[in-house]
Amino acid sequence: QQSGRRYNLFLKRRLRIDKRHESKDSVFFRDGVRRIDFVLSYVDDLKEWEKKSERRKEFERNLQMAGLELETEDKKESEDGKIYFVKIHAPWEVLITYAEVLNIKVPIKENDIPSTVENPLDCMLLPFRLPEQVMHPEPDYFTAPFSKEKQELYIINDETTFFSPSVRNRIVNYILTRCPYGTEEGKKKFGIKRLLNNGTYSAAYPLHDCQYWKKASDPNCDNERYTLYMEWARFFRFYKEQPLDLIRKYYGEKIGIYFAWLGFYTEMLFLAAVVGVICFLYGLFTMDENISSKEICDPAIGGEIIMCPLCDKECEYWRLNTTCESSQYSHLFDNVATLFFAIFMGIWVTLFLEFWKRRQARLKYEWDLVDFEEEQQQLQLRPEYEAKCTQKKKNPVTQEMEPYLPLTSQAVRFCISGTTVMFWVSLIIASMIAVIVYRLAVYAAFASLMENTQTLQPIRGLLTPQLATSVTASCLNFVIIMILNFIYERIAIWITDMEIPRTHMEYENRLTMKMFLFQFVNYYSSCFYVAFFKGKFVGYPGAYTYMFNRWRNEECDPAGCLIELTTQLTIVMAGKQIWGNIQEAIVPWICNWWGRRKARNNPENLYSRWEQDHDLQTFGALGLFYEYLEMVIQFGFITLFVASFPLAPLLALMNNILEIRVDSWKLTTQFRRPVAAKAHSIGVWQEILNGMAILSVVTNAFIVAFTSDMIPRLVYYYAYSENEALPMSGYINNSLSVFQISDFSDRNKPKVEPEGFDKCRYRDYRYPPDHERKYLHTMQFWHILAAKLAFIIIMEHVVFVVKFFVAWMIPDVPADVKAKIKREKYLTQKIIHEYELQKLKERLCHGDKGATQKEFIATEGRMELSRAM
Repeated sequence: QQSGRRYNLFLKRRLRIDKRHESKDSVFFRDGVRRIDFVLSYVDDLKEWEKKSERRKEFERNLQMAGLELETEDKKESEDGKIYFVKIHAPWEVLITYAEVLNIKVPIKENDIPSTVENPLDCMLLPFRLPEQVMHPEPDYFTAPFSKEKQELYIINDETTFFSPSVRNRIVNYILTRCPYGTEEGKKKFGIKRLLNNGTYSAAYPLHDCQYWKKASDPNCDNERYTLYMEWARFFRFYKEQPLDLIRKYYGEKIGIYFAWLGFYTEMLFLAAVVGVICFLYGLFTMDENISSKEICDPAIGGEIIMCPLCDKECEYWRLNTTCESSQYSHLFDNVATLFFAIFMGIWVTLFLEFWKRRQARLKYEWDLVDFEEEQQQLQLRPEYEAKCTQKKKNPVTQEMEPYLPLTSQAVRFCISGTTVMFWVSLIIASMIAVIVYRLAVYAAFASLMENTQTLQPIRGLLTPQLATSVTASCLNFVIIMILNFIYERIAIWITDMEIPRTHMEYENRLTMKMFLFQFVNYYSSCFYVAFFKGKFVGYPGAYTYMFNRWRNEECDPAGCLIELTTQLTIVMAGKQIWGNIQEAIVPWICNWWGRRKARNNPENLYSRWEQDHDLQTFGALGLFYEYLEMVIQFGFITLFVASFPLAPLLALMNNILEIRVDSWKLTTQFRRPVAAKAHSIGVWQEILNGMAILSVVTNAFIVAFTSDMIPRLVYYYAYSENEALPMSGYINNSLSVFQISDFSDRNKPKVEPEGFDKCRYRDYRYPPDHERKYLHTMQFWHILAAKLAFIIIMEHVVFVVKFFVAWMIPDVPADVKAKIKREKYLTQKIIHEYELQKLKERLCHGDKGATQKEFIATEGRMELSRAM
């Protein structure tokens, strides 16, 4: 019986192979002529089957009335025998109609503007170049918006290939999002998104043109996906330039501009990484020359200094030389090069943003986006807005009735949204306070454990209680960050949907600001705490400051808090990058492997193009949003806190080299083909980057002034040093104040009684116990504070002046691009005017009464005026 079943299955497969051999392996209808521009899939669902069936029939009927052609694959033909596939083709008449509606630019004449002069150094860049046919898959044309009345004007060699597949799927998607499918509960229902949400269809997607690992057997397929995989998506091509024109042609301008920005950002990171490594090496090579760490490590100096306990009762007195190793390591990041690098990064970020504007302007010209206005695509009403807003009013511009959301409803929704956002931001701050409490609560435990455990004695110098507390708190903070991220992503989408934004641009901007605000607080709050609050409000022995009147505030290491900020930054930044790559690459691969595990064993020509793409992951409308968000958060790490960690740009560079290939690999191999969309810039992210660039100057100035030991050392060097031969000798002793042990209160007095000493030292500038101004701040403290504030003002002004000067010096649009734009506008206007003049002559010759001599003169006059302009 089992062998009989296998034989029947074999016959079924054989019949399917014979019946559909050609159509299964291509992106065309069964006739092999009409291209599949979009695919809808659905499964017979017993739940509400009749209602969904009616919706589908009405929707598909309306699609056909709109001019689209449909072909359905029965579920018996699918690999699992359950899924129906509806293939959609847009004929020429539909394409030219909606090309005019969407203002799509098409070629009218081959570009005759000579290319820029070759760079003499181009020969050195040959190893990084890709073949010319990959970099520039199409000739460069002058273009003009399509018009049905002027078809003779355009270069139409073949109607089937005149519009690229990405343009075709964009047009079909425009129709799908606006096609009605009936009336329910007195409301008109329309749009494929609603049908996907209510389960009427299970998926809607355009097709990839071939398999990524080999070319299609159909000679009419373009095989662009295969080319992208071979030349772009493989990791071993990481040193090659990106084929941006091919990416734009296959995926659309919106995805193309993202990869252009990511590639440019990575190139600019190379310069920052090189300078950062040089600053790190300077710290490494000057470690042995650091007088401060030598004094701490010297048994005769640091070994004789008794420090006050770092926690109440449980902690003991300790000798300064126990922090020898940590003080040496802190010099790696806390040295003169830190100041130079902070100033350099303030200028670098300006250069990056200004040069990106120039690169973006060049892409806008090359990709025909100069006259592209957001209104054409982004400012159209969202179908969800049209569906949910039942009230209508007259648009003052179009004088047509259109839906609107009443002001009272908007106010209520914004109040709910704002309250929700504030609640989650408060939750992040509460979680950060919980981590601070953890730091305060476990420090005593770590100190006691390391003091009393013999097995930990050999590493006590390297793993201090401060470092152990900082590392474990950073790891705990990272786990909390990832959990809150996971939850808030869904909350942000829900509250943005609840607000019912009017346009696609408005929706993306609102979601962007919510997500960025949340992630800014989520990722950076712990770094801000370590940089600007830890060790700043400690008090002094006998009068310590307590959080919630219970936990004593943390002190910085005698070598400073900068090393702890470096630890925090490294763990959060590196952890986020590793987790992000796992999430982006491994998770989709596992999901696709699991979904295709049965199909792997079937003959290849039974596994059709639409079924292969159906089993891939969905990129989604917000797929690019998350990519930008990830990179912008990384940009914050390497700019806001870079003074504490010069190697941050190097980590970011290494991650981004991998990120480009991971993103390209998953987009080419693991995801369905996204619907092509236009965009002439990175949008609201540009303003966010500008804001972070300005904030980074302030944060780095404060880090150098208040977190590092740079200013106290300089003040001591120039004002308080008494040794001309070695000006920094004695700095450690000078920076530590004296406390009389008998002045301890019962609350913080150590359990262990001191033996052979009656004073301990602590990090501050206060008068000794025998002074008339006992334990008050000394004049040196106020000198240092004044120097810190002066440094912040001077550094900010110097960097801001240089930033604004650089921004003023570098024009946003290159001169040659401006000239090309003007030249192209002139030539396209001339071609269109000559075409109109020729048509008018023909009408006059044929005796058309509607064509007058005055109209002819006016047309010629317009041409002359265009030339003059």
